Amino acid sequence: MVQGLTEFLPVSSSGHLVFFQSLFGLKEPQLFFDVMLHFGTLLAVVIYFRRDIGGIIRGIGSKVTGKRKNEEGTRLFFLILVASVPTGLMGILFKDWFESLFVQPKTVGGMLLVTGTILYLTRWAKKEGGSLEKMRWIDAILIGIAQGIAIIPGISRSGATISIGLFCGLNRELAGRFSFLLSIPAILGAMLLELWKVDSMPELQAVSIGTAMAFLAGFLSLAFLMKVIQIGKIYNFSYYCWGIGVVMIFLA
Repeated sequence: MVQGLTEFLPVSSSGHLVFFQSLFGLKEPQLFFDVMLHFGTLLAVVIYFRRDIGGIIRGIGSKVTGKRKNEEGTRLFFLILVASVPTGLMGILFKDWFESLFVQPKTVGGMLLVTGTILYLTRWAKKEGGSLEKMRWIDAILIGIAQGIAIIPGISRSGATISIGLFCGLNRELAGRFSFLLSIPAILGAMLLELWKVDSMPELQAVSIGTAMAFLAGFLSLAFLMKVIQIGKIYNFSYYCWGIGVVMIFLA
């Protein structure tokens, strides 16, 4: 449930997992279990944004056949591809280094304070931003870099990417859509990188329950956050990030 709720809410899922593992004295979960939790949240994104994904598939198909249809889907696919490049490079080159530096709850708490500050600054983002047609490739690269930086536990992936999207002048709905569609190749890539390291299988019942709870909690939190983004209140999560960040620093 922690994975599902915090994967999409702008409060850092990795930061919360570090905190709760430390709080309850738990070891890192078995790798296969962790991969399946990510699969649950990935499934939540795919189902929630199935129309956008269908549009992207139709756009790619029309491009292959030479028909000028579904231009929006084609453009969305191109921008997601552009944004995924810096994310992928940072994930491959710096993942282990970032995670080795920021695994302690006290440091994660400091990063949550940073996330809260970034979210708070969205109060001054434009209320009426640009549409997909006006989104530039440099906007996609900046959002991709933000997603790469969110490898650091305590830096929220959704919080960083949505905030940068708003700062780049995207409208609220597009900033949210793009952030979560961009998470699909990121989560899938992380899953594949971890899957080949799996050398043991935990109890399947525990895996099934964990995956189902991650999916359900992820879908509900995703639906909730999209409504919050559309009304322009995402900065309210900054207070929570500051609060939990301070708690983590003093209880670590």
